[in-house]
Amino acid sequence: MSLPNPDFRHLGDRLVHRGYIWHVTVGTFESPDGELFERDIIRSPGAVGIVPVLFDDGVPTVVFVRQYRGPLDRSVLEVPAGMRDVPDEPLELTASRELAEEVGLTAGRLDYLTEFYPSAGMTDSTLHLYLATDLSPIERDVHGPEEAHMEVLRIPLAKAVEMVVAGEILDAKTVIGLLLVDRQWREGSLRPES
Repeated sequence: MSLPNPDFRHLGDRLVHRGYIWHVTVGTFESPDGELFERDIIRSPGAVGIVPVLFDDGVPTVVFVRQYRGPLDRSVLEVPAGMRDVPDEPLELTASRELAEEVGLTAGRLDYLTEFYPSAGMTDSTLHLYLATDLSPIERDVHGPEEAHMEVLRIPLAKAVEMVVAGEILDAKTVIGLLLVDRQWREGSLRPES
């Protein structure tokens, strides 16, 4: 749990770069002993991630994407996700939209899992994670070259968790989402649709 720290003060930001979605600023702060310091900050509207689970003969299976990620210059295995780039759009609507765009699915049930800070030392971004079940296929609504060339694949939940432990899945939202969904499965609160 994070709490505001009244002993530190944020004195303001100086815009360095205004991008399409992200803005880079230099924040000025004052420490408890009065020392001024600056930090580079990426200002972000945040994002959502969705762990879509189908049941193949009662076995939970997760729908993933493998897509090219320019900053890493490699393809990454991850759960569907997207930026909160539509102003004032409710989180659930963003999650539903991204699920349709990336993997061509709509969820009969969308349950909130958690929120987390992907990189608290670099950005103010908050990522919200959902579990999507009771899935039905719809037409994908692809945006951009990365989505046009992404691969959609299914991996049993147990195998995906093994891949996390083996270091084969490295994406933070995917690791967190898989571990939370696996816990629900083990505790019996995640069940196949009737």
